[in-house]
Formats: sequence, structure tokens, C-alpha cells
Amino acid sequence: MNHLSRLLMALSCMLAACTMSFATIPAGYYTSLTGKSGAELKTAAHNIIKNMTLTNTSYSAIYSALSQTFQRTDLYPQSRLWWDMYSNIPRYAPSFSGLNREHSFPKSWWGGSTSVNAYIDLNHLYPADGPANQAKSNYPLGEVNTSQKIMYDNGVVLIGYPVSHQGGGAAYVFEPNEEYKGDFARTYFYMVTCYQDYKWASNYSWMVQNGAYPTLTTWAVELLLRWAEEDPVSQKELDRNDEVYRIQNNRNPFIDYPLLAEYIWGKYKGEPFDPGKTPDEEPAGTPVLYSPVQDQELEFGEVALGKSATAQLLIQGENIRSYIDVMISRRINGENNPDYGMFTTAQNSVDATLINRQEGTYLSVTYTPTSLGEHQARLVVSEGGITGSRGVNLRGTGCPVPTLSRINATAATEIGSDSYIANWDIPADDVIDYYIVNRTRYVNGTAETTALVADGNSLLIDGFDPSTSESYTVQSVRLGYTSPESNVIYVSHTGIGDIEHDMPFCVAAIPGGLRFVTAEPHTDARIYDVAGHLVHAIATVDSYTEVTLPPGLYIVTTAESRHPQRVAVH
Repeated sequence: MNHLSRLLMALSCMLAACTMSFATIPAGYYTSLTGKSGAELKTAAHNIIKNMTLTNTSYSAIYSALSQTFQRTDLYPQSRLWWDMYSNIPRYAPSFSGLNREHSFPKSWWGGSTSVNAYIDLNHLYPADGPANQAKSNYPLGEVNTSQKIMYDNGVVLIGYPVSHQGGGAAYVFEPNEEYKGDFARTYFYMVTCYQDYKWASNYSWMVQNGAYPTLTTWAVELLLRWAEEDPVSQKELDRNDEVYRIQNNRNPFIDYPLLAEYIWGKYKGEPFDPGKTPDEEPAGTPVLYSPVQDQELEFGEVALGKSATAQLLIQGENIRSYIDVMISRRINGENNPDYGMFTTAQNSVDATLINRQEGTYLSVTYTPTSLGEHQARLVVSEGGITGSRGVNLRGTGCPVPTLSRINATAATEIGSDSYIANWDIPADDVIDYYIVNRTRYVNGTAETTALVADGNSLLIDGFDPSTSESYTVQSVRLGYTSPESNVIYVSHTGIGDIEHDMPFCVAAIPGGLRFVTAEPHTDARIYDVAGHLVHAIATVDSYTEVTLPPGLYIVTTAESRHPQRVAVH
């Protein structure tokens, strides 16, 4: 938005803050909605708002006169500047040059007839920048996938390919500016309610379907409800709604009662609507959000491509109503954010009952880099009755997949009665976050492996039972990736590879297997692979007992020997 537009916008916001008023709803206008819910409620609203008062002038004449009518409905307060939701180009009334009379709800969707009320209904007609309006065509509303080619971007609106699960099959979608998404959502709620008896063109049924209820498709309901929540009713909408009522004698009930859409399609669907009451679950007291604070930082650090990192954001408050809405903004400082899709939240809203607890609750935010370099996004927290919104800065760095060398494990040292130190060499050129020591204990013929974490190139290992033997391997870890497992180091209380047995035996490799060499028979012989999996068991072995095995490294134990034997089969 240019400097002049920003200045006028700021002025209008200050005026609105000073003179904020509620819509002037005629007494009894919505009485017939009381007690109704869902489809019945929608039809009751339809019966109220379908009664537009039109002059005897032809439809084409009314449409032609819109440039004059818009001067009553679509100028900035205390100004002659057109309030154009499609561009940031300053244009001034009475000139209408460069602007179009825009059907925000495309007329092609009802077949294009110019002799029906929808064609001249001010509740969805707006002054719009000509090039933006032409680029919009009759595409549905939606969120543009900014990772793909953008078809149109004037700094205010986007047109491009839809994100997943949106668009209803349309090639492109139209995405308005964040500050107007609620305006468009409430406009569409109005149109599918006022004209729920229309038959929609089959080739443009991306957001609508025939029938009085629900009329909107499932994905459209989800999108519009969310936009209506993210962008609450503004003073602009309230003032315009009153002025449209003065001109054509009907109103947009979704501006007068923002929660009406939730009673028809959303979280209050099935509950009776009462224009004079708010939902019962809304607590008394002023809503206060303690956490997060404005411009809080949530750091994800370095994350390798193909991996994700998740951080927890505390959401804590008092007297929060219904829920808090959370979203990753698609823009930063008014510009499209190419990093937007790399950050996701576990949910789009957080229940107020969890937020209002003394300990609050946590929201999981995940960063999944798809390119190298530093990335950022803005998490926006709003709704729940709080004033305005809170912004949280999300930051992370995408790193290449690390290349990790195989660690060389070395002999254990300081072998004591119940402990020893495992050792290994540090690769010269590897960047390493930490090491994993895979400790394997051999107890009664069973191998048990435990992963231990170390920062340097050694680790004190406690609980070394004199009646057992064990081994270890080492791996390095960088950004969630692990190196290949190192060589195996065997540890006994007499040292590495020391032979001290109650009944000595040894195992020799032979082509395609191994052979036991023992002075006396051994029982419960067990053969494990280096991962600790049992691959063979023999009740009794004698000297020269042979076992056929595929090539690999194996560990052999018996009931009569406290120390395992290692053998490589080729």
C-alpha cells in the first residue's frame, strides 16, 4: 500500500476507534431467527434478506448508476478516496476512471443473467481496480500456493494455483488481502443465503452446490469460516451495511451477527440461535492473553533438508472466550513470504478451557525446510475476545544433509569392578552434534542393547556386572542424521579380548560358517549378529561342531562361558 493510502487508512482507523459504533439494526428485523438452527436458521435468514426494495428503474440503469451509489458506500471516512479492496492505487470520486463495478460473487456462477436481483445487489458489489478485477475473472476465493508460479500480484491481491484441498477443481483462485478476507467471507455467506434458491451453473460449482442447505461446498465452508474468524467485522463493514440498508432495504446478517455463520455451518451448528445472546460457554470478565507476547521469537535452529523440528509455544490467558485462532501468515511486512509453507501448526485453533488453566497449554509448531538458508514466518494469534492480535516471529535455518564418517571405536580404558570408559576417535572433518554409544550386555545368553549419549570422544559407563560381558559401538549424530555404526569393542573385567573362562572354548571361522573348538561340551550355545539379534541356538556343542552361516560378523556365547567370542564369517 502506498504512503497516501496508508495515511488515509490510519486516519480512518483512528476515526473508527474514536467513533466505533454498532450497526443500526431495525427493531424486530431478525426476530424470526430466534430459536432456529442449521438449515432452518439459514432459510429463516433467507426469507428476511431476499426482500430487497428496488426502484422501477431497469436493472441496466441501476447498474450504470453504481458509480454514484458507491460514493455513499465505498469512500474512506472524511475523504473522497475510493475504498478499493483490490488495489492500493489512490483514486478519487467522483471520477470512476480505472475502476470496475465488481461482482465479488461472480455473476457467471448463476448463469450471468442481468435481470435478477443478484446482478444489482450492493451487498456483493464493490468498486474494484480494473486490471485486478479482470485478472480475477470468475475464479473462486482461496489461498494461493506461493511455491508455484503466481499469475497476478499487485501487492494487495493474489491470483494463482490453490493450496492443497482448495479451489474445488478450479485452475486458479483469488486471494484478497488479509485485512479484507473476512469482508469477502461474510459477503459470500450473504449471497449463498439470500440466493439459496438459485440454480448454480454446473461448470462454475467450485464453491457452491444446488440446494437451500448447505449451498456452500465443504472446503468453502472451512475456508470462509476461518477467514471470518481471522478478520473480524470492521467499522467499514458496519457503516457500509447500514448505508446499503438505506438504499435497498435489506442487510447482511453475517455482519450484524458475526457468529451467525457458526450457527448455520460451524461449531454451533444444531444449537438454537438467539440474536440477543452470545454462546453460553463465553466466560465473564475481560479476556487477557498472557502468552505469547507481541513479537516473541520462536527459534528452530539448524534443520537438515528432509528433517523437521518442532517447538512448543505456550498459550496462556484468562477469560479467553471459545478459542484462540492461530495461523501462519502468508505475508511479512505486506510482502508475499516464500518461506510460508515451511512452518505449520498442529492445529488452527486452541480451546479456551485449556488456555484459561493456570498452566495454560502448548501449541506445537513445526519447521520443515525445503531449501537451504535462513527462513522466517509470522505466527498470528487472535480471537478469543482479545483486542487485536499477537505476532510471533518464527525462525529456522535449512542445512544440507550431513555426510558422516564411520566412527572408529577404540579399546575401553579404566576397567573397574563396576565401570569402564568407552573410547573412540573423532573424525577430523565431520561436524557433529553428539554421539550415541550402543552398549550391549550379554546376560544369560540374551543380548540387551541400550543407547547412551555422549558429547566428547569418551563416556563413563557404570553398572558393569562382573558376572557378564558386554560390547559397544559408536555413532555420530548431526541434525537428526546418524553415521554408520562403528566397529565392535568387547569389554570384560580382564580387559578387551582377554580369554578367561570357567570352561575355555573358541570359535573359528570356516568357509560359509564357523566351528567350535572346546575341551569339554558346552550347553545353550547362542549366535548373535552385531545388532544383537539371535540367529542360531544349539542345545549342546562339542569340539568341532560346525554351523553354516551367511557372511558377516557374529557374537557367540554359551552357558559355561562368561565371555562372548567374536568371529567373522566369509
